[in-house]
Formats: sequence, C-alpha cells, structure tokens
Amino acid sequence: MGHIDHAAFGWLTPLLSYAMACVGAALGLRCTVRALAATGRSRRNWLITAASALGTGIWTMHFVAMLGFRVSGTEIRYSVPLTVLSLAVAMVVVGLGVFAVGYGGGRFRALVIGGLTTGVGVASMHYLGMAAVRLHGAVSYEPWLVGLSVVIAWAAATAALWAALTIHRPVVVAGASLVMGAAVSSMHYTGMLAVQVRVRPSADVLSGSGATAFLFPLIVGLGSYLFLTSAFVALSPTARERLASATAQRVGEGAL
Repeated sequence: MGHIDHAAFGWLTPLLSYAMACVGAALGLRCTVRALAATGRSRRNWLITAASALGTGIWTMHFVAMLGFRVSGTEIRYSVPLTVLSLAVAMVVVGLGVFAVGYGGGRFRALVIGGLTTGVGVASMHYLGMAAVRLHGAVSYEPWLVGLSVVIAWAAATAALWAALTIHRPVVVAGASLVMGAAVSSMHYTGMLAVQVRVRPSADVLSGSGATAFLFPLIVGLGSYLFLTSAFVALSPTARERLASATAQRVGEGAL
C-alpha cells in the first residue's frame, strides 16, 4: 500500500477548497432566492446561474483539495476528458436539482427531488474526478465510507435547497453557505478517506496531464468566474428593489 497524503501543502489546500465551496454555495443560494422571486425568462436565467455557480464551486473545491493529494512511490496525473466530464456532470445534474426546486409544485416534493438529484450530482462529480486520476498502481475504496460520503452529499444538497426556499435574509444565507461549504468539504474528505492505493512501481510514462499544467489554470479560471459572477449578483437589483424603483418612477410621472 502506498502512503496517502491528503494535504501535502498543510492546511493551505483544505482551507482554500473550503473557501471555494462557500463562495459557490453563497452564489448558488443567492441566485436561487432571486429566481424564486422572479418569473418567466428571468427565473430561468437566475436558475442557470445558480446551477453553474454551485457546480463550479463544488468542482473547484474538489480539485483544489486534490492539489494536495499525494501517494508515495508514484506520480499522479489526470485524464483531461474525464476531468472535464466531471465538471459538465456537476453543472448538469446540479442544474436539474436546482430547476426541480425552481419549478417544483409542493415544497416537500421539490426538496426531495431536488436534494436527491443535486446530491447525486455532487457525488458523481467527486467519483468521476477520482476516476480521472492516473498513477502507477490500483485504486480501491472502502465501501461504507463511500456510502457515507454519498449520504453527506445528499444531506448537504437538501439543506442548501431548503435554505434557498426558506431563508431570504442575506446574512442568514451567508451563514447557510458556510454550513454547506463545510458539508461539501466533509463529503470530499470522507470520500478520500475511503481511498486505498496499491502502488506498482513502473518506469512507464503515465497518460494524462499534470496538476500544475492542467488543473491549476482551470481552477484559476473557474475561480475568477465565481468571483466575477458574485460581483454581478451583488450589484444586480433584487425584484423588490426593481418594484420600488418602478413604483417611484410612476409616482414621479403622476406628479408631473
């Protein structure tokens, strides 16, 4: 068995990955809240933004954490197609869950369907990302820890969607985002504790791309997207602010 180090850079990657999970959760929740207060095309656009934010945040959290993943006796590379597929799966499946909440009928039914779908998306992204790992050896998993990680993903997703349906105050949403970030990070590291690697030393060149050449630029790009979108959402007027502005305009026109 190769010795596995989940934090080769100390607390740097766990803290950064948690921060990215929190940013994605906060942005996704705020966009979902905006969507529920909107109608028509505006609701759809807010839900798409929420899905992309949550998917991007979760994916970025995973691969920032993976920058600190090391196994003694072998280098680690990543399959580019599988890594990109894991990002696409995160956005699409999480998007299905978000839309289930945005257009669902009853709250309980929407939460059950949306939470389950989003949880499956989070878990699928994680294990597709792990399938992208290339090393000299065989990777296996402790089944009960895998099951626990999936349960955590489902619980985190359901709690986040419940917060979007129930909580509207920005300060409370921020607190919910911190909790969701912790839950997503817990899911990741629970899944990583399930990993076992039997190293088979070899002089063969591994396929795929290294973390520095491939993952790091992609993480920087997606992280920039999250922060720029956060700025856009923060500066965009809410439905209540737009209504107040329209009312004030009509009053002003009436006075003239």
